[in-house]
Amino acid sequence: MPTACIIASMTTSLYLRPVGLCWGEDARQALASGSAGRLAGLDIAFTEIEVVERDADRDLRSLRLFADLAASSDPKIAATLARIAAPRPDVAGLRMDRSLVMGIVNVTPDSFSDGGQHADAAVAVAHGLALAREGAAILDIGGESTRPYSEPVPLAEERRRAIPVIAALAAAGHCVSVDSRKAAILAEAAANGAAILNDVSALTHDPASLDVAARSGLPIVLMHALSDPRTMQDDPRYRDVALDIYDYLEGRLAACEAHGIPRQRLIADPGIGFGKTHEHNMELMRQIALFHGLGVPLLVGASRKGFIGTLTDETEAGRRDAGSVGAALTAAIQGAQIIRVHDVRLTRHALNVWAGSFGMSF
Repeated sequence: MPTACIIASMTTSLYLRPVGLCWGEDARQALASGSAGRLAGLDIAFTEIEVVERDADRDLRSLRLFADLAASSDPKIAATLARIAAPRPDVAGLRMDRSLVMGIVNVTPDSFSDGGQHADAAVAVAHGLALAREGAAILDIGGESTRPYSEPVPLAEERRRAIPVIAALAAAGHCVSVDSRKAAILAEAAANGAAILNDVSALTHDPASLDVAARSGLPIVLMHALSDPRTMQDDPRYRDVALDIYDYLEGRLAACEAHGIPRQRLIADPGIGFGKTHEHNMELMRQIALFHGLGVPLLVGASRKGFIGTLTDETEAGRRDAGSVGAALTAAIQGAQIIRVHDVRLTRHALNVWAGSFGMSF
């Protein structure tokens, strides 16, 4: 089918998923030949693109060479390719030209894999400092578990758990993100030195969150979750999980922009494990590169989650770090700029070996 005939009508939604990925020196050669496009300003290139056209009744898929699509005069194709290629702006002073590791510091008694281990503020701060020494560029502090079937934590308790840890780690000079759905916690975290706001509800859980996020001036992670943690695993269904979540995140990006938050401050997270079956999670991991079409940095958090246990027969979440490293590499090779993990040291070592093998500097 000729390139000019790809888009059937102005009401058809278009998605472009970069495939045929190459890295480092291979990517540089492909780019120099004109046979590949650059992925999000990274040292990653793609030579082919899966084109998906969606209307009310069906999704049509075709595989195209990058060079053919790059020559298209269709404005939808040109705009999406431009978003895919554009370098991402810095996030909290951190360059988005490589995969950075975000270390998890759960200040909770009931998180799914390390609940209670860092519930004491002093222990949590020490853990965060250790993760930073191991190579975490960002420390993500959460005082409320949002694991499947978890119950909400009262505001005062979440404040007691999280804010002292955020303040201490920020005062020590580290880039800290706050993992919360509550506007008051987001605001207090920002006042105590948090550099990134990370909301698993994409600023929908608390009606005041959009205002707080806009006033903060900080980068914001918008994550997809299917309803509330208490019900999100009750028979989750999608027409097409990757496309449906892409549409949701695009909608949340637009809502933030309409509220005065520029897209340059926004980060997208497809929400692995949040209202998804095993098959949904696997499909999302396979299609991470699709989300570069949103034109913002991507965060992927798959560490120790249930799909890894299913693949490895490891029932104990705390023993899933080897599989989690595999998930981290799957995200990194598709250009995810932020990888959220429990075991920073193992992840950092694996990323260094992968990048070094292709002549990439990490």
